[in-house]
Amino acid sequence: MIQLQYFLILAAALFCIGIYGLVTSRNAVRVLMSIELMLNAVNINLMGFSNYLDPGEIKGQVFTVFVITVAAAEAAVGLAIILAIYRNRNTIDMEQFNLLKW
Repeated sequence: MIQLQYFLILAAALFCIGIYGLVTSRNAVRVLMSIELMLNAVNINLMGFSNYLDPGEIKGQVFTVFVITVAAAEAAVGLAIILAIYRNRNTIDMEQFNLLKW
């Protein structure tokens, strides 16, 4: 059986990679991918703690399915917004999104 520490180390590494991509990226698609990495790190934590604390129950798996559902909806809406901005501005550079400026 895999120990909880390995799950936590993997999830922390994925979350740190997601934060780094979120902070340093100027591309909107990369930002969405970084958010997905962070949500997958949360899923790994949920599965690891569920397996460690109560192996007979499926509470962690249920929460993971909810997080995956929310992540799919977030990705669909985010990509739709990015496509709409690209059609109007011909760029997906985050620093050139000045739609709210006067």
